[in-house]
Formats: sequence, C-alpha cells, structure tokens
Amino acid sequence: MRPNNNRYSTTVLAFILIFSSHIAAQQRFEKVWSEIGKNNTTLAAYRSAAAAEKTGNKTGIYLQNPELEFSYLWGSPSAIGNRTDFSVRQSFDFPTAYAYRKQMSELKNKQVDLSYKKQLIETKYEVQLLCARLTYVNALGAELGKRVRNASEIARIWKLRFEKGDVNVLEYNKSQVNLLTLTKSMEMNRIEQKTLQNELKMLNGGIDIAFNDSIFEVPVIQSDFEQWYAGVEAGNPVLQWIKQEISINRKQKQLNTALTLPGFNAGYMSEKVVGQQYSGISVGITIPLWENKNTIRYASEKTRAAEDMEKDARMQFYQTMNNLHTKAIGIQQSVFDYEQELKTYSNDGLLSKALDKGEISLSEYFFELSLYYESVDKLLELKMNLAETVAGLNRYY
Repeated sequence: MRPNNNRYSTTVLAFILIFSSHIAAQQRFEKVWSEIGKNNTTLAAYRSAAAAEKTGNKTGIYLQNPELEFSYLWGSPSAIGNRTDFSVRQSFDFPTAYAYRKQMSELKNKQVDLSYKKQLIETKYEVQLLCARLTYVNALGAELGKRVRNASEIARIWKLRFEKGDVNVLEYNKSQVNLLTLTKSMEMNRIEQKTLQNELKMLNGGIDIAFNDSIFEVPVIQSDFEQWYAGVEAGNPVLQWIKQEISINRKQKQLNTALTLPGFNAGYMSEKVVGQQYSGISVGITIPLWENKNTIRYASEKTRAAEDMEKDARMQFYQTMNNLHTKAIGIQQSVFDYEQELKTYSNDGLLSKALDKGEISLSEYFFELSLYYESVDKLLELKMNLAETVAGLNRYY
C-alpha cells in the first residue's frame, strides 16, 4: 500500500507550525523578561543588598588590630627623673582559625548569590503568571470582539425586521440585550487587560512594556517524572542555600574548635629612665578556659538542625513538583480533549444558518450559542491554568 503523502505532509506542516509558534512565543517572553530583569526595582534593591552583605562577610576575618602604647611618667621626688615606656603588640588566634574564617566568608558569599538567585526566580515566575493571565485576557478579548460583531449584526437585522413588523418587540429586545451584555463583557475584559498591563509596567520599574500574545504556546512536559526531577532539584536555590548553611555550620564548628586552642601575642617593649634603658621582645599566651564554652556544641546542634531542615525541604519540594507534574499532564489532556471535541461538534456556523432559515427561534439561537461560548471560555481557562502550572513546574529548571 502506498503511503498517503498528503496526510504525511499535513502532519509535518502542523508540527512545524506548532514548533515555530512555541519558539516565537518563548522568544517574546524572554524579550519581556530581559527588560524586566534590567528595570525591576526589587531586583535592583536585592543586588545592592547582596553587594553590601558580601562586603560584610569579608570583615572580621583578618588579624586583630596591633596595639601601641606609650607612657610618660613623672618621677617623685624629681631627683629620680622621669620614666618613658613604649610598646607595640600584636595578638592572634591559633593559625587555623584564620583559614576557617576565610572559608566561611566564601561560603556565605555563595549563599548570598543563592538568595539573589531565589529572588530572581520568584520575580521571573511572577512575570510568567502575569503573562499567562494577559495571554488569556488578550485571547478572550479577541473572542469577545467576534461575539460583539456577530451580536451587532443580529441586532441590526432584528431592528430592521422589527421596523417592518416581522418580529415582535420581545424578539427585538432580546437582540439588544444580548448585544449590551457582550459589549459590557468586552469592556470589563479591557479593564482587566489594562490592569494587568499596569502590573507588568510596575514590575518593569514603571516603564511601559507591551505584551500582546493571545495564543498559548504548546508546553513540553516530560513524561518520566523521576528523570525530570533530578535536573530540577539541582537547580533549586532554596535547597542549595540550605546545603550551604550546613557547610557554614560545619565550618563554624571547625572555627570554634580552633578558638578553643591557645591564642598568642608578641611585640616589642622598651622602658627608659634616667641613665638606664631596657628594650626587648614580649610574648604572651591566652588560655581559653571559659569564653568559648559551649560554642562547639552549639555549632554541632545548628548543623543537625540544618540537616533536618534540608531533609524536610527536599521532601516537600519533591511532593510539590510531583503534584504539579501530575496536574500539568492532566490539564494538558483536558485541553487536547476540549480542542478535539470543539472542532468536531462546533455548531456556531450551523446555528446561524438555522436562524436565517427560521428553523430555530432567536431564544434558541442565543441559548445554543451560549453553550458554545461557555465551552470556548472554558478551553481558554484550561490553557491559562496549564500555562500557570507549567510555569510552576519549570520554575527551577
């Protein structure tokens, strides 16, 4: 049997169009996100705070300040002369303490980067939800525009028929009320559209930015959850932040252990009196008996607490992503079913012909048409819900 080349070509063409639409929609969103990433005031504030915190993490990791001391003492009786003392001294902890402090500083700075990355992801997610809502409102606006044009034409025809006496006032009023209802729905949709555009403007630092998409892209959802999840978990900055916290606490324990070891000081000292002068080096040792009591135990307990927190966070994240994955696949199937059913059982064209031929009344026409409109609206809602769910699903991917 020879293959059906026409059918094959149509399938390939449909695939190419869907893929191209997906790429174009993704590029338009990335363009919007690129602008918001540069202009968002919240992200700018986080960047400034991150820079300050990184500088703060580099403080307190160096040697203590040197101590200089000078004394001039007047003798009594004056015959014994005056005395001059001078000393310079440098104190320092056990040498490994400085290495641990530097390592902790680097770990904390990585943690600061993760905190900013988390805010960046949250902001992008907020933009994705807003764009999904805007796409829905734009699509609904286009659909309402078609409905208003159809209702206007019916209202015009029924007005002419009413003036000729072909229809009664009840039928005429129905056509006018239908037009009024749809017109007001379109007005409300425009208000919602403007509100969402203003929210997008706010996220863009108060700078106008347009998003006119009215077609939802076709999402790609990997069917194997476990394989997909492995890559998502690695990109979650919250889990990475907790891992850094564990590393910091472990390093803090090492630092506290080093601080229980003796500290030292060394310096130069001179003493001068009439006819005599003494000078030389001075050394000292600090024995940490009480000051750092319980610090090692405290660091150990914080490490265990962070490890428990990581287990809990990983378990909750796994369950959340699993639920979203299941939900996304379910909604995607519903969208597919709805689209196929609407294509198969759409009656809007048949209803217009039946109304023109007088086979159905205007009331029946409006009722049947409202069922079709309700299905179209439901399909748009499902597509918006799918876009929002996939945005949450790919939040950290």
